[in-house]
Amino acid sequence: MNQINFLSKGLMRSSYGTICKGRIYEEKEMKMQLRADLMLLMITFFWGASILLTKIGLNYLQEYNLISLRFFIAFLLSGVVFYKHLFKTDLKTVKYAFILAVILFIVYVFATFGTKYTSISNAGFLFSLTVIFIPILSSIFLKQKPEKKVVFGIVLAILGIGLLTLNKQLQIGYGDIFCILCALFYAVHIMITGSIAKHVNPISLGVLQLGFVGVLSFIFSILMETPKFPANSESWYSILALSIFCTAIAFIVQIIAQRHTTPTHTGLIFTLEPVFAAVFAFIFTGETLTFKGYLGATLLLISVLIAELDFKSFIKLKNKEYIDKKYIE
Repeated sequence: MNQINFLSKGLMRSSYGTICKGRIYEEKEMKMQLRADLMLLMITFFWGASILLTKIGLNYLQEYNLISLRFFIAFLLSGVVFYKHLFKTDLKTVKYAFILAVILFIVYVFATFGTKYTSISNAGFLFSLTVIFIPILSSIFLKQKPEKKVVFGIVLAILGIGLLTLNKQLQIGYGDIFCILCALFYAVHIMITGSIAKHVNPISLGVLQLGFVGVLSFIFSILMETPKFPANSESWYSILALSIFCTAIAFIVQIIAQRHTTPTHTGLIFTLEPVFAAVFAFIFTGETLTFKGYLGATLLLISVLIAELDFKSFIKLKNKEYIDKKYIE
């Protein structure tokens, strides 16, 4: 009998030790995820500010000129941080980086021209349509049937775009069209990156992209503009902030942070970008939307959230947590 009690106590201690180790590991993982989420929130804040900074930069520089400076500086900073990865770059990575850079260049051309010809708030909310375009493109080119929630999100997004962008004559401005095209091509960029990045070093791929976008935009600037450096402190501040915080640091932090958090968390945090953009627009320029515009922006935000959230997995996870809690008790 004593032997049985001794064995049972030993098993209890062993089980308790295993549970404690498991809890310590979970707490550590939770802390890492929280830090990662806060890092992603920081870069989302920077991206929200980037639309305002682009508006300021365009007061002093032409479009391709601004893009080239932004990406050249970001490339140099990222290259310094990840120089070891660049030394190991092969021809395949260079080829893939150039392909992606062409698409990313188109994305930023539409983003820059769109920002120039529409309001900061409109640009922010329309850029978030990338999340809606991904399942649409997947259904067209990859023959992946979209979920019901995504279809519902697309319907809401179309209503939101109409309320946000159409004027009394039911016409949409050029700037808004450019912003929608930006979101579309960024969805293409994300999908192609997803298939390409598996075969090469993703960090080298990302850094080289920045350099190629800088080169492409500089060529267009030479052909279509008069390239120059910023002439005053305000233009320098906007370019450096765009390059350092909104591009280089955002790129580096995203690579690090996304290793320690879930795609759902990432998607939800990124939906805050248009909210930050609207807040910056209101604080620094006094820009506001009409009631119709706010209603459209709200519908767009809801549509993005619907597309991002995995409700089934969330419910299953909560049920599992409840069962585990009851079992432990």
